[in-house]
Amino acid sequence: MIEATGSCAGIENYSRFLSGRKPGEPPPTLFEYFPDNTLIFVDECHVTVPQLNGMYKGDRSRKSTLSEYGFRLPSCMDNRPLKFQEWDTMRTQTVFVSATPGPWELEQVKGKYVEQVIRPTGLTDPPVEIRHAKNQVDDLMHECRKTIEKNYRVL
Repeated sequence: MIEATGSCAGIENYSRFLSGRKPGEPPPTLFEYFPDNTLIFVDECHVTVPQLNGMYKGDRSRKSTLSEYGFRLPSCMDNRPLKFQEWDTMRTQTVFVSATPGPWELEQVKGKYVEQVIRPTGLTDPPVEIRHAKNQVDDLMHECRKTIEKNYRVL
């Protein structure tokens, strides 16, 4: 299919074969492209760190069922989020930011942390506009064009 059309539906499930990685090896990530001196900020780390720990387990559970019942090849298991230990080994110098750090974060800093005693108050929330879901893509494209006309960027 790839040779005939240049693409294949669900190809991400078989990325191990295209990247030349062995079964069980960590998947390719953006971390491989960061310079060694990259400084990473993990905001709201009391939520983010446990999510990193749970992503692999949830993905594995779902794909195990798909593979077991023949909806995916077993190699789909290698297109996955990083295991927590893989992420922890791969990351460079990291600043964890949280008003309520969890036990793991506190253990990592070995008692050395910065506390913001005066919290910002009186900040107003930005205005929220709720729009109908009908024609949401057209509406989004219209808003993107308006933003670009002002010489701003849209991602």
